[in-house]
Amino acid sequence: MLIFDAHLDMAWNACEWNRDLELPVSEIRKFERQFENIIPGEATVSWHALRKGGVGMTISTLLPRLHRKDAALTHYQSREAAYGVAMGQLAYYRAMVEKGVLREIPDSKTLKSHVEEWEANEAAAREEGSTIPIGFILSMEGAPPILSPGQIEHWFDAGLRILGPAHYGPGPYCYGTGSTGGLKEEGPALLKEMDRVGMLLDVTHLADQSFWEALEIFQGPVLASHHNCRALVDADRQLTDEQIKALIERGAVIGCAFDNWMIKPGWTIGVSDPKTTSIEDIANHTDHICQLAGNAKHCGMGTDLDGGFGKEQTPHDLDTIADLEMYASILEKRGYSEADIKGIMSQNFIDFFLKALPAG
Repeated sequence: MLIFDAHLDMAWNACEWNRDLELPVSEIRKFERQFENIIPGEATVSWHALRKGGVGMTISTLLPRLHRKDAALTHYQSREAAYGVAMGQLAYYRAMVEKGVLREIPDSKTLKSHVEEWEANEAAAREEGSTIPIGFILSMEGAPPILSPGQIEHWFDAGLRILGPAHYGPGPYCYGTGSTGGLKEEGPALLKEMDRVGMLLDVTHLADQSFWEALEIFQGPVLASHHNCRALVDADRQLTDEQIKALIERGAVIGCAFDNWMIKPGWTIGVSDPKTTSIEDIANHTDHICQLAGNAKHCGMGTDLDGGFGKEQTPHDLDTIADLEMYASILEKRGYSEADIKGIMSQNFIDFFLKALPAG
């Protein structure tokens, strides 16, 4: 079965953490053991592991963020520097495309043909050295590299198809996780430009007020690439039931995140034992969204694996991203139909993007 992961910070891992993502995860870990206090935890993701596990489609990000122990030092001091870094990460993806590792998916025509190729040749696509690329849709997490609303078209022409305007804390256009507030002065203009050019809105990380104001202004397709449920884990990083219902009404798909503190209530970063969380626990969030929707059409996966953390902060029964396949078995045991399982593992996001992306 083809798997779709709706949120991976692949270029950030390659460029900021100096990871050769064509290697098996075991070799990345071996290389990084010679360094102390640099890498946040053992890696779980590489292009090699994605292919091995049948993850043939991703949303891969441009992430204008540093990895520093001091939270205040994780942000670039100027938006121009953030712009430069994002363009550098884009160059990394293009180099992987040139090498044949990746295939950029800018439109629905390319997505359709890519999915058909993977599904018709899945065994071959999983093999090391396969000539069938991994597909990716380009997203940006946090908007500091967007120097003005008028630059949206420039980024769209460069291949950007999804924008999450916020990350952690206050941003140039709105407020994100851990902060409160609505859209800033240029926020409405940013959203209107996104609408005009056909760029999609990812509501992940939007502070509550910014979330509601953005949905009021933005009229195009909306998704939540990596979000869990506040009803199960009470923190502002999660979606409230009201937010989930609003996204369902807009036809959104919500990707469940595999970050332990977002999965299980009371789990504390750096304190709690990873053994207390399993992939089974993530299904509670999928169940909750399905109950609110009355169907399974709005659920997917956006793991965020290696998104600033490693194996120490993931479910204990996941060694690498190649283990995502076991989520299908968990859903089957919970009584999900074959069609619903395929939807959650990939088809819901595929169907969403077949409608939401430009025709090509």
